[in-house]
Amino acid sequence: MLLPKDPGGPGTPKSCVRMTKKPKKPTSSIRAAITGVHGYVPPDVLTNAELARMVDTSDEWIVERTGIKERHILKGKGLGTSHMGAEAVRGLLKKTGTDPGDVDLLICATTTPDFVFPSTANLICDMADIRGIGSFDVQAACSGFVYALTIAAQFIEGGAYRKIVVVGADKMSSIIDYTDRATCVLFGDGAGAVLVEPSRKYGILDTLIASDGAGMKHLHQKAGGSRMPPTAETVAKRLHYVHQEGAAVYKFAIARMADVATELMARNHLTKDSIDWLVPHQANRRIIEATAERIGLPANRVMVTINKYGNTTAATIPLCLWDYEQKLKAGDRLLLAAFGGGFTWGGVYMTWAYDTPAARSDSKAGEGSRTKGERKGLAVRLAAIARAPFALRAAFPAFLPRRS
Repeated sequence: MLLPKDPGGPGTPKSCVRMTKKPKKPTSSIRAAITGVHGYVPPDVLTNAELARMVDTSDEWIVERTGIKERHILKGKGLGTSHMGAEAVRGLLKKTGTDPGDVDLLICATTTPDFVFPSTANLICDMADIRGIGSFDVQAACSGFVYALTIAAQFIEGGAYRKIVVVGADKMSSIIDYTDRATCVLFGDGAGAVLVEPSRKYGILDTLIASDGAGMKHLHQKAGGSRMPPTAETVAKRLHYVHQEGAAVYKFAIARMADVATELMARNHLTKDSIDWLVPHQANRRIIEATAERIGLPANRVMVTINKYGNTTAATIPLCLWDYEQKLKAGDRLLLAAFGGGFTWGGVYMTWAYDTPAARSDSKAGEGSRTKGERKGLAVRLAAIARAPFALRAAFPAFLPRRS
C-alpha cells in the first residue's frame, strides 16, 4: 500500500512508503520461535539528577519530555559492546541449557561495534566459547534487532539452521556528547539476546522491514566513516558524536512506528483485541504512547522499560522481552515495532513460544545481576523441548560521577 506523501524537496524523507501488501507466505510448516531471552545492563547508573549537574536540564524536564528516569552506563577501560553482548549470550545459554557447541549462527545488531572489523558478533562468539560457526553484524540503528530477527527467521524456516542466537547490543555512551542536552539525556548502554529455534506451533508469523536513506541528514554520526575519516580536526570539532534533529526524528518516528504496527495488523487480520503485547522500540515515552493509541492498545499491554534503561538502540526490544518475560505465556501474540536512523523501521508479528518456568526472585532485576534461579539448565531445556516440539566510556567525561 502507499501512504500519503509529505511535501518536501529532494533529500527529504517521505511519508510515502511502500509497504508489503500481503504477509509473507511460509514455505513450510516450520516457524522461527524465540525459545529463550536474556539481557544485561551494566551496574553503573546515570540518573537525571547527575545529568542536571553536567548540562542545563532537570529531572522534571527529562521525564516530561522522554519518560526517562535513569540509564545504565558501561564503564571500565577497554570495555565495549561485545562485553555486554557476551554477558547476555552467556546468560541465555545457561538459562536455556544450550551448549555453546550447539549454536549454529550468531547475529549481532549494533550501531556501536567494538571495531570497524572484526565484527562484534565474532568477538561475542569468542567470549561465549562459541566456535567455528558463522557470525556477523547487522547495522540498522534502532531497528537493528528487528532486522536481525527477520534474517534469523529465514534461516530457521528454510531449514538451514536449528539454533540461532540473535543479539541486540549498544554502548551508546561511546558516541554521545555529554555536553549536548538534546542527546545525552536519551541514551543508555545494554544488551539483550534471544535463542531462535524451529517450532510447528509458535513463532514468527510475519515481518516487515523498510528504509529511507533521505533521513540520514536528520540522524547520523558525521565523522569516523569512509566519507569523513577521523582526524585531529574532526575530533576537535566533536564530529564523532550522535547528531540528531529532534523535531524531525520525532515526527517520522511517530508516523513510522504506527505505520508498522497498523500494517502488520491489517495484513494479518488482527484487531486490538487480538494483540496481547505491543513491544515498541524505547526511544521516547510519547512515541510509545502514540503508537499504542494508534492501534488502540491500553497501557497495560504495552512493554515499557525506557524509564530505567533509556534508549539502548538495538538492545531496547530484547531488553523489553527480558524484563517482561515473567508476564508472557505460550501463545501470546506480540507485535514488535521499531524505528531508527537511516531512516530504518520494521516490525514482527509473532506468538510467544513458552511459559516461564519459575518467577524471578532477584529484586535487583535490571542492574546486571539477573542470575539467581538460572542454574537449572537441564530442567529449563526439557521445558523448551516441550514447548517447541519440532526442536526435539569509551571516552566518558572525567567529571561524570561514579555510582558506588
